[in-house]
Amino acid sequence: MSEAVAARRSVRAFLPTPVARNIVEKILDQARFSPSGGNVQPWNAVVVAGEPLQQLLRKVADGIAAGRTDSEYASYPDALPDPWMARRRQNAAELYGTLGIGRENREARHAQTARNWIGFDAPCIMFCHIPRFMGVAQWADLGIWLQTVMLLMEEAGLSTCAQGAWSHGGVTVREALGIADDHVLACGLAIGYADPDAIVNRLRTSRAPLEETVRFLGM
Repeated sequence: MSEAVAARRSVRAFLPTPVARNIVEKILDQARFSPSGGNVQPWNAVVVAGEPLQQLLRKVADGIAAGRTDSEYASYPDALPDPWMARRRQNAAELYGTLGIGRENREARHAQTARNWIGFDAPCIMFCHIPRFMGVAQWADLGIWLQTVMLLMEEAGLSTCAQGAWSHGGVTVREALGIADDHVLACGLAIGYADPDAIVNRLRTSRAPLEETVRFLGM
C-alpha cells in the first residue's frame, strides 16, 4: 500500500479503454471496510460509464452553455488566507507550467478547466454523495473512504482524479442520476487508464514539508 500512496496522482488525461465492472466492483467491495465514526458508513456513490455517462455529460454541457450554476456548497472558504492560498496558486502554476500555458493565456486556461466537465475523457466516473443532514465528521468519513478507493485502484493498475469541481453541477448530476434531493453531491472520481503520452500526466504536484503541518510532543 505504501507504493500505491507514493505512485498515486491526479490523472487528467485518460485512454478510451473501458474499465471492467468486476474490477471496480471488487475494489468498492474491499473499500467497504474503511473506518467511519460509529460505523455509520455515510458514503454513497453511483458509478457511470458508456452511453449513460455520455448522456450525463451532454446534460451538464447544456447546463453550462445555458449559464446554469447549481453548486450546493462552497469549494473553498471566502478569502482563503496563506499558506493555503499560496498552495492553491502553486498548484495552478505547476499544472499550467507543465502544459506550457502562460498566465496571460486565459482562453487556454479556461479550456483546461472545461475538461473537468468531461472527466478528462475518463471512460468511467464515480459520483459520490452523502445525506444532506450529515455533519463534518461524516464528510471526513467520506474522504477516508474515497482515499481507500483511490489507493486500491492504484494497486489494481487504474488511475483516478478526484474532482470537487463536479459540485458546481450538483443539482444537474443529482437529477440525471436519480440521487435523492436530501443528498448532496460531494464530488466525482474519474476512473480509467492513464494516457502515458499526455504531457499533463507528467505533473507531480509538490507538498508542504512535514514540519509545516505536523508537530511532535513527548516523542
